[in-house]
Amino acid sequence: MAYDNNPGYPPPPPGAFPPPPPGGPFGPTPPNNHLVMAIVTTVLCCLPLGVVSIVYATQVNSKWAAGDYQGAMAASESAKKWWLASLLTALVLFVLYIIFVVVLGAISFSTSASLD
Repeated sequence: MAYDNNPGYPPPPPGAFPPPPPGGPFGPTPPNNHLVMAIVTTVLCCLPLGVVSIVYATQVNSKWAAGDYQGAMAASESAKKWWLASLLTALVLFVLYIIFVVVLGAISFSTSASLD
């Protein structure tokens, strides 16, 4: 028997294949390009920062396909950084707007109450 050098272990079943390589059968998987969040934050949040995020997000897959793995990882991180900046900018502006409306409402209420 061909497997006599491994006593106590049964031979593999016929037609068994070796385990797939790490990262899948086609090599390592590309990083997340964050394109969906880049588009969402561009449309709903802050247009200038979202456009920068879209530019970086579209570079991820092409750099990965060209073999520039470090460049793809850097573009992915930059895309994430820019869509997060867009989201945070929109949240800050929304909070400032609410504060502005409340303060104007309070001033308007106090002015109309003093006229009575």
